[in-house]
Amino acid sequence: MALAFLAGQPGRVGGQEADTAERGHTVSELLRAGRPTVAPGYFMFPIAPGKPNFLAGSMGELRPNHFHGGLDIKTGGGVNQPVYAAADGYISRLKQSSFGYGNVLYITHSNGLTTVYGHLNEFRGPVAAELLRRQYDKQSYELEAFFEKDRFPVKKGEVVALSGNTGGSAGPHLHWEVRDAQDRQYNPLQWGGFPEIQDHLGPILQAFALEPLGIEARVKKVFAKALFVPKLQPAPGATTTWADTISAFGTVGLLVQGFDRFDNAWNKNGIQRVTVTVNGQPFYQHNIDAVPFPTGTRQVGNFVDFLYQNTQGRTLQKLWVDEGNDLQMYTTGPTKGRLNVEAGKVYNIDITLADSYNNQTPVHLVVRGEQPEYFKTRSAAVKKPALRFEVTRNLLKAVAADPSADSVGANLTLLRGNRRLEIRPSYTQNSENVYLYDLRAGLPDSIRFGSITKKFDRQVMIPSGKETSYATAHLNLIFGPETLFGNLYLSTSFKPEPTGSGFWTVGSPLLPLYHTATLTLKPATPPTDPARTAIYAATAKGGKAYVGGKWDDRGQITAQIRQFASYRILRDTTAPRGSLIGRAGGQLSFSVGDDMSGLASYRLLIGGKFRMLRYEHKKALLFTVASDTLGPRLHGPAELRLTDQAGNERVIPLSL
Repeated sequence: MALAFLAGQPGRVGGQEADTAERGHTVSELLRAGRPTVAPGYFMFPIAPGKPNFLAGSMGELRPNHFHGGLDIKTGGGVNQPVYAAADGYISRLKQSSFGYGNVLYITHSNGLTTVYGHLNEFRGPVAAELLRRQYDKQSYELEAFFEKDRFPVKKGEVVALSGNTGGSAGPHLHWEVRDAQDRQYNPLQWGGFPEIQDHLGPILQAFALEPLGIEARVKKVFAKALFVPKLQPAPGATTTWADTISAFGTVGLLVQGFDRFDNAWNKNGIQRVTVTVNGQPFYQHNIDAVPFPTGTRQVGNFVDFLYQNTQGRTLQKLWVDEGNDLQMYTTGPTKGRLNVEAGKVYNIDITLADSYNNQTPVHLVVRGEQPEYFKTRSAAVKKPALRFEVTRNLLKAVAADPSADSVGANLTLLRGNRRLEIRPSYTQNSENVYLYDLRAGLPDSIRFGSITKKFDRQVMIPSGKETSYATAHLNLIFGPETLFGNLYLSTSFKPEPTGSGFWTVGSPLLPLYHTATLTLKPATPPTDPARTAIYAATAKGGKAYVGGKWDDRGQITAQIRQFASYRILRDTTAPRGSLIGRAGGQLSFSVGDDMSGLASYRLLIGGKFRMLRYEHKKALLFTVASDTLGPRLHGPAELRLTDQAGNERVIPLSL
């Protein structure tokens, strides 16, 4: 049994049980205590009410960086479908933007709930005229406005807008939400009463998995996630029974992959609810019918196995409440969904996938507890010595191979200064020795196996749940109490460039952040033009994305980052480009672009007077609209002013 080699460091190592204590978690009953009850029929369906409708997206679907917070209602592949107020109320807020929800309208109702209508093409009614007036007062298309109660009342069934494809929309549709006063997003389908959407199909299981969660744990005798994929795709709602008993030991977690479909629609939607029973007793449930906005939606990076998703391409949902998960959609026991498998015991596990209409798909598997023992198997495929390692949770997993017979079962050496720690292998599989070590006992400088020595590239452990800073000669990092989901074993590096800047690598993009971290870069030479010099996320192949940052009097630049990545400091001295490309319907359209920092502002002046432009960033298009009754006529001398985020400006003269 291995022992910790750094005096005073907490934690356990070798074959001893790892600490699995977690912060407290509020289960979903506390949220449901204040959850609104809405009678069926209170809300009208906002698109083509009374007619068959189809959804492009359901509540809680797993998107790359958020939970989907409402329903995406198809609009026949086109725009300008009438959008109806779902209930009596008043327009409390609206926003026009080229990003996110695009043109979005909020209607607050007498029961305290607010319905949200996103990606609109146009607003309708008196509020549209008020918006236009405010845009000209501000001289900006991008605008957010809030209205007092009853300033713009609406009746249920009143046309309040036309559907569109604005903002971050990937195609024409209406994004529709129901929120409460705390901005929690609710699943409108949970209250029923929408005959426009039919669903008689159960979810479809794609795969399930078991994963060891502690240093003592094993699945199928090894410390690795085991994936189980049905040989034949089961029909929607069909029971999947895994024929083989699965051996396991210690603390393990279940994961599942699947999707749901609505009647007469082929696009894949999210699974609403997953329930687990063990030996007939309730064990775990999550129900994605209420998600806090906006921060709770970013918990999707912790709800799924983010690393597996980004390396193997499968989106596996964890069926346990992981460290740092503060979502209130769970009903669990004291283990929070972690299954403690004891040797010699049998666990009949039933997983039920369900959608918003309670169509169900059962999955049955049997797990048998098997005490782990050292074993070894040989493989002729091992031809030369090798050593690799990975960090998962708080554990170092090292795998070493050597074709010589005496290396099978040999110890691994962890080095730190003049200290050495010998670790015995937990097992040897296909001539590869597997070693496990709890990093909370101290970080090594390097790892040695036989003639191979590798530097351990994690420089420091950043604890979750509190503010922590880390500094090197080349950068500073500040982590807030909610930046991380769990403890982070951080690696950073700096590679100088001939230009005098450099290439900073901060952490791994395969690890998600919950909230932002503060990054300060320390270039060797202060910039000659700081106003046009900023931080960019960068790739080794030359790709770049503007981050920004603020320079201080020490020649250092600081910015907030939402993901681990590699970064460079670059100077942007090239102004945006733009050209008049059309006059369809008597209106103007311009193609615009910027190769580095991106477009920050745009102004069309006709005879020196402001004329509003709409901007669609995904089309790189600026254009005027015929409904604009306040701007000057599109005639005479004019100029288009484009400014990027580095402050470079281009003025394009026009003769209209």
